[in-house]
Amino acid sequence: METRKVAVITGGSQGIGRGLVEAYRRLGYAVVANSRSIAASDEDGLITVAGDISDPAVAETVISTAVDSFGRVDTLVNNAGIFIAKPFLEYTQDDYAEALRTNLGGFFHVTQRAVAQMSAQGSGHVVNVTTTLVENAISSVPSALASLTKGGTSAVVKSLAIEYAGRGIRFNAVSPGIIKTPLHSVDAHPTYAGLHPVGRMGTIDEVVHGVLYLEQAHFVTGEFLHVDGGQSAGH
Repeated sequence: METRKVAVITGGSQGIGRGLVEAYRRLGYAVVANSRSIAASDEDGLITVAGDISDPAVAETVISTAVDSFGRVDTLVNNAGIFIAKPFLEYTQDDYAEALRTNLGGFFHVTQRAVAQMSAQGSGHVVNVTTTLVENAISSVPSALASLTKGGTSAVVKSLAIEYAGRGIRFNAVSPGIIKTPLHSVDAHPTYAGLHPVGRMGTIDEVVHGVLYLEQAHFVTGEFLHVDGGQSAGH
């Protein structure tokens, strides 16, 4: 009997994260989902762990829960993150600390622990959800802190992909444009749509399909998949 695969998904309570949880469940994976305020689960094969993933103790609990409950970790999707859009000179020390803690610390602590388990297994896959704004800035969307922090989780993909290429662990990234999620007010949708060459915002399902492509593309590592309506190509 084939062992059931296990996915860990951060930021899993709403939006893209919730879509990812549902998609991996449909693929037959067991899932451990985390967010700061995620609800308890009584669904077979789905365990939720509430807590701030930037806390090393929470990261440890998330991965140990996966191993203790399901025996392994096959995939980690680093979806948790925050986006603070302000002109550079208006960022506060608290903004800076929160962006580093969530976007970089949240990635670092859980990924170290997940990769340790994957190394013991001899296989695994890590996907970082970043933002196309890291590579293609837009003057109307000031995003220096996102570039500084999500840019770090983008840059590390190639570094880790090469470091672990011979050890059966892949690292990839999905770079979305602006996606219709509960984070964006409906009133702003027309403005956001106009930032994409295709003239609309992306959907949660479109980002999920991108992650699932990378999940199933076993010869692909160190890749950035743009799900951004042409934003990365130019304007």
